[in-house]
Amino acid sequence: MDRLAKCPANYVPLTPLTFIKRASLVYSNRTSVIYAGIRFTWLQTYQRCRRLAASLRSLNIVKNNVVSVLAPNVPALYEMHFAVPMAGGVLNAINTRLDAKNIATILRHSEAKVFFVDYQYVPLASEALRLLVADSKERSIQHEMPLVIVIDDLDKPTGIRLGKLEYEQLVRHGNPNYNGEEVEDEWDAIALNYTSGTTAAPKGVVYSHRGAFLSTMSLIQGWEMSTEPVYMWSLPMFHCNGWTFTWGVAARGGTNVCIRTTSAAEMYGAISAHGVTHMCCAPIVFNILLEAQPHERREITTTVNILTGGAPPPAALLQKMESIGFHVMHAYGLTEATGPALVCEWQTKWNRLPQDQKAKLKSRSRDPDALRRRRQEQKNNGKRSVRRKTMGEIVLRGSSIMKGYLKDEKETAKAFHNGWFFTGDVGVIHPDGYLEIKDRSKDVIISGGENISSVELESVLFRHPNVLEAAVVGMPHPRWGESPCAFVVLKRPTTESEIVEFCRKNMAKFMVPKKVEFVKELPKTGTGKVQKVELRTMAASFVIVSDETMDSKKAQKSSKTTSSVRDRFWYHEQEEKGNIAISRL
Repeated sequence: MDRLAKCPANYVPLTPLTFIKRASLVYSNRTSVIYAGIRFTWLQTYQRCRRLAASLRSLNIVKNNVVSVLAPNVPALYEMHFAVPMAGGVLNAINTRLDAKNIATILRHSEAKVFFVDYQYVPLASEALRLLVADSKERSIQHEMPLVIVIDDLDKPTGIRLGKLEYEQLVRHGNPNYNGEEVEDEWDAIALNYTSGTTAAPKGVVYSHRGAFLSTMSLIQGWEMSTEPVYMWSLPMFHCNGWTFTWGVAARGGTNVCIRTTSAAEMYGAISAHGVTHMCCAPIVFNILLEAQPHERREITTTVNILTGGAPPPAALLQKMESIGFHVMHAYGLTEATGPALVCEWQTKWNRLPQDQKAKLKSRSRDPDALRRRRQEQKNNGKRSVRRKTMGEIVLRGSSIMKGYLKDEKETAKAFHNGWFFTGDVGVIHPDGYLEIKDRSKDVIISGGENISSVELESVLFRHPNVLEAAVVGMPHPRWGESPCAFVVLKRPTTESEIVEFCRKNMAKFMVPKKVEFVKELPKTGTGKVQKVELRTMAASFVIVSDETMDSKKAQKSSKTTSSVRDRFWYHEQEEKGNIAISRL
């Protein structure tokens, strides 16, 4: 059998570029993209991608050249997910919520050769480019500036420019017969995404063609996405390449409904007008849909499937979404895992459970075969098996994991240890083999030796009828080292004592927040994640001045800094206690 060799007939490098070619043949006349008054078929989208790829080659884009883009969810950004790698380049979709300084940093670090800018972001991009030039002069470094190309509005052109070139010019003038560069090695880079920087400085995460292909296939299978879905882009395409559904919708011959904003009116309008069947989003979008004004709402006549990630959605929030016509599946993942790495595989027997129990189960994830293999490895190595319901760090392995961090061998080596990728997330494996995400490692609150999950505490706070959003971090405590501090955004007026009393009735005494701080909004990253590092800085000025029996109202501000106890994580001291998970592939 070893004499049977690979050949072009039986071995083709895996790449998601095959999805759009197939879609153009199998679903040639089916609508591929809807944006305002514009519609394309899959044959037209494929032709546009080929033209754009040919134009990029004429602009001297070659293998591994980075092509950056700053744009909302418009057809151009979707097309570039195919056109840029077809030209041999690497796509870098930049978070549109970043400031000019961060965008300049990304352009410099990635050494982008071309910079596409949506007309809406021309002022922001101009400032970023100005900072890039200034930085080069200050450092006395000769930095090659990227070629800037504006993406004008496809439906209603504005005429706004930043330089001479415009996106549609490249599409019109490109060769429609260009077949794209052959992917010689599936390990070649296809995309570059920068982390949101919730716990550290953003890092450039590099995806391979193989990883993107396998992640896409497993997600459409895990989510049970059928053929010809109607997918609404409520998730930014810059976020892990839209969790790979930029390629996945093509694989299923679906329709991409592109929207510029995630306003309630635009989302409900698209769902009603186009019969949306699928969408992805962070839990924060749930509140936008739930808090919509009567004139913004539209009746949902068929179920809309939502795949959500980020922080585990509170059970109460899931129940509310289900009640208005959305079917929610929770996924766990991160940028380094090409987006979602595990999904909650639903079991038919759970349909008989009460709504509150079903909602709790929906926030868990599972890959039972992978978990079983790792426990067997530990047994074979003479190590103790993973203990059920023990909180520990989650580690992953599989083909969907990133190639590594661009220009950062030290951080890459730190992330990959003993054949595993260490996520920095904390979870618990339940007796049924399902994984429940508890927290980020830096967000675990260690109070008197007890590990408190901020996510678990937040889920209780979300059940209070007057709470819109909540985030919990540790604050200094004179006796216990640190204790929970809750930052709350209210729907309706309430008092700190009412919130504390609610917590006392619904959780263990040691978990009850010692301080509740009401805020107008929570600080968030560009992808909607709460920036707990900012909240920890605020909480560091709150100090309990007596023992734990003192009412939380007596907490007062102090200039003292927080204890270093937060930096000591028990599961790092005893790695064998950590929960282990393998990514789905």
